[in-house]
Amino acid sequence: MSRRHITHRTTIHPWMCDRFGHLNVRFYGHIFDDAAFALWSMCGISPDRFDDVGLHTVVARTETDFVKELLPGRVIAVHSWFTRLGSKSVTYEQELIDQDTDAVHARQRAVEVFFDPKTRASSLIPPSMRALLEPQLGS
Repeated sequence: MSRRHITHRTTIHPWMCDRFGHLNVRFYGHIFDDAAFALWSMCGISPDRFDDVGLHTVVARTETDFVKELLPGRVIAVHSWFTRLGSKSVTYEQELIDQDTDAVHARQRAVEVFFDPKTRASSLIPPSMRALLEPQLGS
């Protein structure tokens, strides 16, 4: 089983909701994006480590399933984990969960590609980062 991390917590505020009274789709993206940045650091790959190897990642694909509406006042957490490690990319999944009910309100799957900003092209995952990511996948 993959190693799950709680990567983000927040409260759903009324200003985050649309005219229908539930969390607007734009904020799901914001919440999942913040959680993804935390996932890297929780696995030992900080922004400084990316700078050290001269690479960063770019999102190549996201897919979100909206399971259940989310209303103002709810406290949520995002659980994130890596599911696949390729030669140049990683895949991770995330779930947005109500802290009080444990209900899953949304799921996201994302693929990020390692990217060299000097050549503007994809890059192989450096061995030092691969060594940190492999144990995150579980067995």
